[in-house]
Amino acid sequence: MMNLEKTVLGIELGSTRIKAVLIDERHVPVAQGDFEWENLLVNGVWTYSMDMVHTGLQACFANLQADVKAKFGAELTTVGAIGVSAMMHGYLPFDKDGKQLAEFRTWRNTITGEAAEELTALFGFNIPQRWSIAHLYQSILNGEEHVKDIAFLTTLAGYIHWQLTGEKVMGVGEASGMFPIDSEKLDYDEGMVQKFKALTGIELRDILPKVLTAGQSGGALTAAGARFLDPTGTLRPGIPVAPCEGDAGTGMAATNSVRPRTGNVSAGTSDFAMIVTEKPLGVHREIDMVTTPDGAPVAMVHCNNCTSDINAWVNLFAEYSEMMGTPVNKGELFVKLFNKALEGDSDCGGLLSFNYFSGEGVTDLDEGRPAFARMPNAKFTLANFMRTHLLSALATLKIGLDILTQTEQVAIDKLYGHGGFFKTPVVGQRMLSAAVDAPVSVMETAGEGGPYGMALLCAYMLWKDEGETLADYLDNKVFADAKSTTLMAEPSDVAGFSVFLSRYKKALPMERTATEVL
Repeated sequence: MMNLEKTVLGIELGSTRIKAVLIDERHVPVAQGDFEWENLLVNGVWTYSMDMVHTGLQACFANLQADVKAKFGAELTTVGAIGVSAMMHGYLPFDKDGKQLAEFRTWRNTITGEAAEELTALFGFNIPQRWSIAHLYQSILNGEEHVKDIAFLTTLAGYIHWQLTGEKVMGVGEASGMFPIDSEKLDYDEGMVQKFKALTGIELRDILPKVLTAGQSGGALTAAGARFLDPTGTLRPGIPVAPCEGDAGTGMAATNSVRPRTGNVSAGTSDFAMIVTEKPLGVHREIDMVTTPDGAPVAMVHCNNCTSDINAWVNLFAEYSEMMGTPVNKGELFVKLFNKALEGDSDCGGLLSFNYFSGEGVTDLDEGRPAFARMPNAKFTLANFMRTHLLSALATLKIGLDILTQTEQVAIDKLYGHGGFFKTPVVGQRMLSAAVDAPVSVMETAGEGGPYGMALLCAYMLWKDEGETLADYLDNKVFADAKSTTLMAEPSDVAGFSVFLSRYKKALPMERTATEVL
């Protein structure tokens, strides 16, 4: 019989799936549950309804309970600790009675350009459009009535943590996507807090969550919190809860990328690279400065668009196969098409695509239009077509990474890949290696992604030795015997990506025009 008190549970609300992963004392996943969902564009705002947040979270947990029952014959009544993660950034304001004051505005929105530009100038620190502080200030600039009633401003992870524990707190990595962090003091940057107060009259420390670091307690599951997660009443209250974290922080934990000079690339609906730096960097509009779950500075290149366009084309091919009377398994189709890309020309034979479903901050576009283009004499083959979409998924990320490695001379000793883009062995790994001209590693556990990383942060809170750092805990207790594959792209792949990227940059005005005329 499994001892449930010797397990920890990580839950992550991702952009297309809510997933729960239960791990044991060996840090091995033993059960999981999930729930698929999708964001909605409502009145020009990318959002998820709170009803769907509640429904999805409960369905995900119910599926986890069923998995535990099927595998171990046990009711999931308790665990050693719980932690919640979610998509970072965004805007969730509440009044003093806990009433939500505006729709949840997700990271995907590019509607805060004026605010982001003004705050970046005021702070001397890059404030991206998706950060919570940019959403707050844009609401002020817009004259939105609800601002005067805000008593608590948080993120999706912060909201769930609040519902589970009653505590208005969050992990430092998640907090660093709301407002700039002082990595020495492990708290919001006081000088910038005062500048914002002088600008707006708002005392941010009164409305933002309290900042905690990995290993600290984030409170305990209340009776109301247990019912919030499990309306059946099976789950008991009193379980320790780790500080909530963002998907960037959990990705760093899941790939053992929390030491300086290590990094990871998460590639799914969006893609982002996180490189732990040895010092703060200069101000670049394309680079966000956030932190690891234990507060070290991290340079983040975030792109709103990655695999959505690939998914759309694969769905089209699946629809064609069904029409022809030979329906195919979607998972197998992904594998075959990804592998077909390896047969393409290294520069994609003159084909070009833009995967922009939404705007993209790195290339300064407030809206997106998925586009595919080719010269009349281009080599229009299936292999080149698929390779084009894979390289397009990484092109914007590469533009941002070049600023880090070339302009700021940031050193990267290890780079790990995780997320759906790497699910097909070798292919995504090789394409990313071609983009960054460096070896890329993928761990066996990387497929578990964010919820696994959140579970590891729960394990660290419960099982760390006194004085043991997060980096040491991950190195010595979690990943010491981890299996991973490391791959370096061929020189021809690297050269081909460079040619493709040059063509991509020259054609960016075409994408901008598309947003104006379509």
